[in-house]
Amino acid sequence: MNPRTLKILLKKEVSLIKRNPIIPRLIVGMPVLVMLIIPLVTTFDVKNVGVVVVDNDRTELSRRLIADMNASEYLSVTGCFFTYDEAFQQIENGEADALVAIPENYLNDLTNGHKPTLALKANGVNATKGMLGAQYATQSLAHTLAQWQAEQGIAHPLPAPSVINRYNPTLNFRNYMIPALMVVLLIIICGFLPALNLVSEKESGTIEAMNVTPVGRLEFVLSKLIPYWVVGILVVTVGMLIGWLVYGLVPEGNIALVYLAAILFSLVMSALGVFIANRSTTILQSIFLMFAFIVVFQLMSGLFTPIASMPRWAQCLTYAIPPRYFIEIMRSVYLKGATLADLWVPYAALSGFALLLCLVAAGTYRKRA
Repeated sequence: MNPRTLKILLKKEVSLIKRNPIIPRLIVGMPVLVMLIIPLVTTFDVKNVGVVVVDNDRTELSRRLIADMNASEYLSVTGCFFTYDEAFQQIENGEADALVAIPENYLNDLTNGHKPTLALKANGVNATKGMLGAQYATQSLAHTLAQWQAEQGIAHPLPAPSVINRYNPTLNFRNYMIPALMVVLLIIICGFLPALNLVSEKESGTIEAMNVTPVGRLEFVLSKLIPYWVVGILVVTVGMLIGWLVYGLVPEGNIALVYLAAILFSLVMSALGVFIANRSTTILQSIFLMFAFIVVFQLMSGLFTPIASMPRWAQCLTYAIPPRYFIEIMRSVYLKGATLADLWVPYAALSGFALLLCLVAAGTYRKRA
């Protein structure tokens, strides 16, 4: 690769972007509109809320409380533990959405007229599941205890379980959506626009003139992608600034992890855009192909609907969706303050997708003489 040739081609691409009447406005306007409007209007209901239980009582009543929660249409008991640390680890790993702690001697205290409290903690990273999961669990526990009271002839009221929301104490749904919305911006900027750029070169015939020059295919493709990689990083920066200035949301973790994830995801989307452009002969073809990928990415990546609420077969398919890992990283860094050691699996997955798609994009591009 000739660096001087690449520099000249990059200057040409920057000039073309500046002269385009749409792309500069899209680059500036889209992040602002997406980050300002979508967090205000998006909200969803959920089912299949995972609950882990710490059973320190181990009596017939505690087993009944657990069985009734598991029988609920909206709740699913994913595990029963005898220590708090084991149960809370399920929350940390994202395998459960709420934790119910039944204190020791709970049945005995109730029988003797005392008022013991059930502790309930919800995973606030997903504000919707955290809020509704806590409500569902609280209602189930209250209903079971009311039935037990009636059976035992106990009339005194029972105290409501105390609820603590972890990671997102206010349960504000915006805090859940804002980190993930950057995936939409990077899909458009680093995937859609480079694909349209390459196909437009085909339609105008300028790519044929480039093919008969000594310019290598690597230099040519990089000159098309590098400007959008830079713009993608700027868009992520704008998104984080809007999240901070407008919504007061800042990453709890290291901001460098956000940029690392953005760079890897930019490589994934740009490589996918090049592959689609290589297989398209017109702009309309590339638009339809890219739009198909965008719809799948948005609906199955956990952007709007929790992956845990999807059917089991759909959950398995999401492992082949790159945005799933980017969204997981963004939410974990923003809300949990997760480290690279905590997120090495999604980072490794994004790196693997980037390498695979770059090889596919390079293999499908042919420089014709």
